[in-house]
Amino acid sequence: MHPDTHLQLHHLRAAELRTEADAYRLTTETRSPGRLRARVGWTLVEVGLRLASTPRTAVAF
Repeated sequence: MHPDTHLQLHHLRAAELRTEADAYRLTTETRSPGRLRARVGWTLVEVGLRLASTPRTAVAF
C-alpha cells in the first residue's frame, strides 16, 4: 500500500473514532446511572440490615 494512501486512511479512521467517542460521551452525559446505582445499592443495604437484625426462631421438624 502506498504510504500516502495509508496515511489518508489513518486520518479517516481517526476522524471516525473521534466522532464515535463524541457521540458516546454525549449519551453518557445525558444518562445518570450513578443516581440509580446508588439508590439500588442503599436499598440492598437496607434490606440486608433488616434481614440481619430480625430475630429468627428455630423451627423444629
